[in-house]
Amino acid sequence: MIHVVLMLLLVFSHLSRVSPVPVPPVRTIEIGRSAEGRPIEAVVFGNGSRKLVVVGATHGAPEANTYRLALALVEHFRAHPTEIPPDVRLAIIPVLNPDGLARGWRFDAAGVDLNRNMDTSHDACPENDWRLRVQGARGIVSDTGGPYPDSQIESRIIRAFLLDAAGAIFLHSNAGLVFPASCEHMPSIAMAQIYAAAAGYQYTRFWDRYTITGGMHDWAAGLGIAAITPELSTGDQTEFAENLAGLRAVLMHSAEVLPLPEAGMINEIPVPPVIYRFWRAMGGKERFGVPLELATQTATGIRQRFTRAVIEIDETQRDTIAYTRLASLGEEAMIALAYGGADTITPFSDRPSGPFAEFWQRGGGQFVFGDPISLPFASLFPDGSSRIAQYFTRAVFFLEPSSGQIELAPLGLWDAARTQLTAPVVQHTIR
Repeated sequence: MIHVVLMLLLVFSHLSRVSPVPVPPVRTIEIGRSAEGRPIEAVVFGNGSRKLVVVGATHGAPEANTYRLALALVEHFRAHPTEIPPDVRLAIIPVLNPDGLARGWRFDAAGVDLNRNMDTSHDACPENDWRLRVQGARGIVSDTGGPYPDSQIESRIIRAFLLDAAGAIFLHSNAGLVFPASCEHMPSIAMAQIYAAAAGYQYTRFWDRYTITGGMHDWAAGLGIAAITPELSTGDQTEFAENLAGLRAVLMHSAEVLPLPEAGMINEIPVPPVIYRFWRAMGGKERFGVPLELATQTATGIRQRFTRAVIEIDETQRDTIAYTRLASLGEEAMIALAYGGADTITPFSDRPSGPFAEFWQRGGGQFVFGDPISLPFASLFPDGSSRIAQYFTRAVFFLEPSSGQIELAPLGLWDAARTQLTAPVVQHTIR
């Protein structure tokens, strides 16, 4: 008997020294506000490098069952966080369109179908490109694609949040099937097949009931993000067991179907993966120019200079829409100009003005360029020419009066020159 007790004590002593299975952290993050000011939140589980995002209620009230399903998935993973593999970071957004949910309709507050509003020109399939006139539920045709791609604040929120994602699952209802992005993207196809088989839904290669243009799944896949759309069978039930099984299957095959973001190569200069996605999604070479040098480390992440901007990643802002952004060079350039004695600038404006207003709004507004910090003014150049300029926190706009063309000032070049001028002078070795 004493021998048995001693053995049990030894076993319990050993177990007490075994490290417990680490529980992935759980965070609730407000990633933005809708047009009418309602919060849009993401519940994030784990710290893995493969970010998988599940999005509910893009179509508001008619698909409110996807909102309830997303909430049920949140509660499940709160109770079972160890189901998240170590390489995965699962983010669940219960409702992307809270205004549509509150108003009792499919659209956002402005009457735009958010799943027809994305810039889907990044893939090789022009048939899915954004259009104003779109086909919606039951094939109804309407001018609800928005005034231009990514025009709506909710579209810009999900665009920014997904820039570092490996995969995205956009929940909809009600057809009882799962389909991937329409252009050929093998990780999307594989994820749709795995999800459908586990959930018991039909897999279909394409949504063939009507044409989807400007869809979120096609935008995501165009940037290399595996993207699928599960359509629940009903319009009022959560079908929790089916979709939990589908999501579990995707998590189990994470290395196969959740590809990490890939780096780019521009003019033989490598560009880090998420910076490359930002560059492509927000305007590419036409807007920001080309990289001037390799990316460099900062105290909180990395940054890379381009001709007209510096794009930076701030790890302290991970899983927020400020994770990847333009550096605040517009503000710094204005301070430098004022320090140099310029007195022609009205130092503040609460909105873009004159010819710059539409360019600012279409180019991403506050999300990309920051707030305006001056009124438009005439800017003289060393060669005697003049342009109209307006300063923003993260950019400076120039208008060429003769052509009416607007472009960003070459702040990347300015930042590089400023760094060279302020660098310590290296003493020459005298022999």
